[in-house]
Amino acid sequence: MEKMNKQEINRRKFLKVLSVGTATSTAALYGCSPKENYSKESGNPGNVPVGEMTYRTHPSTGDKVSILGYGCMRWPTIKDSDGDIDQEMVNKLVDYALEHGVNYFDTSPAYCKGQSEHATGIALSRYPRDKYLIATKLSNFSPDTWSREASIAMFHNSLKELQVDYIDYLLLHSVGMGGMESFKNRYLDNGILDFLIEERKAGRIRNLGFSYHGDVEVYDYLLSRHEEIKWDFVQIQLNYVDWKHAKEVNTRNTDAEYLYEELSKRNIPAIIMEPLLGGRLSNVPDHIVARLKQRRPTESVASWAFRFAGSPENVLTVLSGMTYMEHLQDNIRTYSPLVPLTDEDKDFLEETAQLMLKYPTVPCNDCKYCMPCPYGIDIPAVLLHYNKCVNEGNVPKNQQDENYRKARRAYLIGYDRSVPRLRQANHCIGCSQCNPLCPQGIDIPKELHRIDNFVEQLKQETL
Repeated sequence: MEKMNKQEINRRKFLKVLSVGTATSTAALYGCSPKENYSKESGNPGNVPVGEMTYRTHPSTGDKVSILGYGCMRWPTIKDSDGDIDQEMVNKLVDYALEHGVNYFDTSPAYCKGQSEHATGIALSRYPRDKYLIATKLSNFSPDTWSREASIAMFHNSLKELQVDYIDYLLLHSVGMGGMESFKNRYLDNGILDFLIEERKAGRIRNLGFSYHGDVEVYDYLLSRHEEIKWDFVQIQLNYVDWKHAKEVNTRNTDAEYLYEELSKRNIPAIIMEPLLGGRLSNVPDHIVARLKQRRPTESVASWAFRFAGSPENVLTVLSGMTYMEHLQDNIRTYSPLVPLTDEDKDFLEETAQLMLKYPTVPCNDCKYCMPCPYGIDIPAVLLHYNKCVNEGNVPKNQQDENYRKARRAYLIGYDRSVPRLRQANHCIGCSQCNPLCPQGIDIPKELHRIDNFVEQLKQETL
């Protein structure tokens, strides 16, 4: 009971800080995940290099930034807790990262049910301030946090939670979600963008940028104001599939190639998110694994995606949400030092991307912004189970398939094990409250209904 009371008090405190009062903000609390964002297969079991990390230099501030950035969205949690962060393990991961040259840490008030900044601050404050670069965001998703007062309070609380006097990299969070109207409400009409520019002048923000999700009109508008605002960096989603095929994998109309090239024209450093496309570029079908392993047998499947994301010269750092030590170790190996892709490698990955597009997975990256569902559906679990079965070849197409019986059984048994029946897709009423919250632009009710129809078909068929 004492533990429950403590958790409830912490949650109330967080809600008060963020002025959360709508479904949008509630969804933003669910940023932390104990699940893997890529497979545990680490490729090279050898020693992890020390002192060989690749760094990129910021063109205007001179910051020496590790090409591997630590995404603090998925800190490990305590088993059988209500999502409480395992601070001891966080400290160990941060210690190991710093020891091996990682110096960029990316968090947000919205991550890990509001706990990420606090946990990150505890771990990093044990080190001299000049040993790390901290990035956080103004995550004012909800209309309740759009006021000037609420947004400023959120910024000041980030300084407090992170135990710092200044933020190295401050981002306007998820720009593009909700289109231009949402952006104006969050940052222009309330004067918050002007406030942040003044904070940069005062030194409490060293670099000001934004993370882009969704509407390219907003992206182009912000870049058109670069001469006036002087963006220090921009965070974009980039990987070897959506480099040219974003519409097919992200339900977006803008390829990562366009986003990156627009930044390069203006000499704005790019920070990369989703290098693994929500984990899908490591949990790939077996024939893709074989294809990648044939070319570089000792390296992990994930390393191909990280090499692709880190190879462009204008990339400052590549973020990875590393819940497990083996993920951190594998990524350190990939970037210590980075071996940039050759033109032949790039052609090889484009061919690989085209092969992967034949397998229609749902572009869910388990961010949990769609949660909680008012009808109790575990939306990410439903979508991720479907994706897992697609990648493993356990989505039966028809009874004539040689593998039909095995695949049918694997899908249905795995579904019940992964998602409690009261939280499965058949409970979706199509209210669409989740759709505006999805950074990937997924039509969630449509996908849930499609998966539910597929499951019902499997249940009704007799062998």
